[in-house]
Amino acid sequence: MKLSALKAALAALILCLCASPVRAAPPAARIVEAARLLDPKTGHVLAPAALLVEGNRISEVGAPADIRRHAPNAAVIDLGGATLLPGLIDSHSHLLLDVIPPPEAELHRRYNGEFAPSLLLAIAESPAKRVLLGARLAREDLESGFTTVRNLGHSGIDGDAVLRDAIEAGHVQGPRILAAGRKLIAPGSYLQSLNPALAKAILDQEFLLVDSVDHGRAAVMQNVFYNVDVIKVTLGNDMSVDEVAAIVAEAHRQHLKVAVHAADVASIQTAIDAGVDSIEHGNEVTDAQLKAMKEKGIFFDFTPTFYDDFWAKLHETSNLSPAFQASLAANVARGRQRAAALVARVLRSGVRFAAGSDMCWYYEGKTRGEASATMFGALAKAAAPPLDIIRAVTSNAAEMLGWSDRIGTIEPGKLADLVAVSGDPLADVTELERVRFVMKNGTVVRNDLAAGAHGV
Repeated sequence: MKLSALKAALAALILCLCASPVRAAPPAARIVEAARLLDPKTGHVLAPAALLVEGNRISEVGAPADIRRHAPNAAVIDLGGATLLPGLIDSHSHLLLDVIPPPEAELHRRYNGEFAPSLLLAIAESPAKRVLLGARLAREDLESGFTTVRNLGHSGIDGDAVLRDAIEAGHVQGPRILAAGRKLIAPGSYLQSLNPALAKAILDQEFLLVDSVDHGRAAVMQNVFYNVDVIKVTLGNDMSVDEVAAIVAEAHRQHLKVAVHAADVASIQTAIDAGVDSIEHGNEVTDAQLKAMKEKGIFFDFTPTFYDDFWAKLHETSNLSPAFQASLAANVARGRQRAAALVARVLRSGVRFAAGSDMCWYYEGKTRGEASATMFGALAKAAAPPLDIIRAVTSNAAEMLGWSDRIGTIEPGKLADLVAVSGDPLADVTELERVRFVMKNGTVVRNDLAAGAHGV
């Protein structure tokens, strides 16, 4: 090789190494110790507690002295007086959407005025820009303790699948993602009266339209082509039971679960009759429907972000008329009452349940993860017991996702997804809004606890 060629090759190698630094592999064995460890399935608290992480999995859980004796050479992460829990699971999120509510005057000029203007802007943006936004929001979710997220639409054609793959490959940092691709909707949902010359092209970027049994099956397969993990359907009393059942049958044939947005009684009944896997929101669900869901094994997925005053806070920076301010205040009061009644009936029914933030909104002053975590306080104000809230975002959510074999609890053989908080979340569940330590897949993402890490 000529000297000039050799120099060029060395220069290229140096450039490559500088551009893509080699990351040191985590220690083969690490011990994580804390004052308490909560098992959400049983409610049992192990105190003091330790666990051994080897690679990306938990290999042992027990008393600190026992774990140290079994792994004397392991690095120790000492979390002091903290409480350890499984990594949090947000079972209903929208990582590629960051909606800013429009001014009050705009709200009343458009169909779906709160949501549609920002959704149209998002659709009009380049797919690359949306995925890069999603990457930032995903990292913020992870830093707040959400180690797994089920992303249920509003991601373009394949944005969430691409982001999922980038995270799995280690190119960007974020939670593991179950991607839904495009939502399956009936014509006229979300957006109406678009420019007819552009309408189909716009809608095709975000949705798959279903107006027949055959189109329902075809829509599932179009999402399958982009390697989705779950099928999301939005119902507004606008699809037949046969259409939804065809979607469910095709999805199950592809080993995919079906999550259905259904808020009113008629839509919820259609979803139940079609045999879906989870019902999202379910605001008007009846006791009879809850009984049917329990019998069929259909999950109820709470979306509690709007149970409290979240919506009013989103509008705090706007110049609002006195009438609109009064309507927001009245909606907060009514919302709290409805939320408390809904939570009580769902818990009393015995139906299996999880919870997701439904976060797609820009919340000034908060990261996406901090905004997503407001759901814990909202559920608490709706009188959900702390242990039930914790189960909804750990063990129950893992079961709903079909991932109980890998996440949702701190057990040997499970993935090393952990969070820690300073206080006791069984006494104050809003501790989950202040996560201080995050480990995903055996790698420490965040550690703000004073005891720190030794030997890591």
